[in-house]
Amino acid sequence: MENKNADIAKVFKAFCDENRITILHMLQSGEKCACILLEELAISQSTLSHHMKILVESGVVKARREGKWTHYSISEEGSKKAEQWLIKITAVNEVIDENQSGACQVCR
Repeated sequence: MENKNADIAKVFKAFCDENRITILHMLQSGEKCACILLEELAISQSTLSHHMKILVESGVVKARREGKWTHYSISEEGSKKAEQWLIKITAVNEVIDENQSGACQVCR
C-alpha cells in the first residue's frame, strides 16, 4: 500500500505546478519537442528539464529522444491511471454502523 501511495503522490505532484499544467495544455494538441516548449514558456532549459522529469516519472507524459532533442507527449495509459486513482481516492465509502450516531468515539 505504501508503494502504491508513493506512485499516486508522484502523479498528483505532476499536477501541482502552474508550469507543468501549462506544459500539459500544450501537449494536448500532440507531441512537442522540448525546443518548442522552451519557446512558449518563460523558463530556462534546466527548469524545463526539471518539470519534464517530474511529468515523465509520473507516467502522465512520455518522452522520445530524437537526436539531441527530446519529444514529449501525453501518455494515454498514464492519463487513464491518474483518472482512476483520482476517482478511487476521492470516493466516499459509506459504512453503516448502528452503534454510531454520526459522532466519533472520542467526541461522544
